[in-house]
Amino acid sequence: MAELIAQEKQGGSKQRKKMIRVDMTPMVDLGFLLITFFMFTTNFTKPNVMDLGLPAKDPNPIPQPTPPIDVKNQITFILGKDNRVFYHQKTKEDLDKSNLKETDFSGINITKIISKAYNNAPKKENFTIIIEPTDDANYKNFVDILDNIAISKKERYGITDIKPWEKKVYEELTR
Repeated sequence: MAELIAQEKQGGSKQRKKMIRVDMTPMVDLGFLLITFFMFTTNFTKPNVMDLGLPAKDPNPIPQPTPPIDVKNQITFILGKDNRVFYHQKTKEDLDKSNLKETDFSGINITKIISKAYNNAPKKENFTIIIEPTDDANYKNFVDILDNIAISKKERYGITDIKPWEKKVYEELTR
């Protein structure tokens, strides 16, 4: 416990002045006990990690040609500058400024677009989402599109560079 030590001051005055000294040792002990208690009972934040669905490595890789994906079984998202995102389901010959549609990351717009494309796909087991970030895209938009894919519960997606013919149409549209 804290102890008070009072010393009387000798002197000719009629008032007695006492010097008070408070022992702080128990207070320091209590402080360390509280710090220790909160350290042991606190849950430290765990890093949020997004799981990328990467294929397993084959010990004996035999190159097999991959069949081309039908345009109706895929949807392509192009991530642009200034938080803009474009999408299409067109071939090289069919894509132009009128076909490249724009949406944004607000609400569940992208999830609705993915669901609509999935429902219109002839072979739903082959439905693939292609993400093509431009050089001007930022990392936050990339994570947002991956979050939307996770929300829509689609397992097949790919990340690739924007193709030159898509880049040409994208640049025409963003001028």
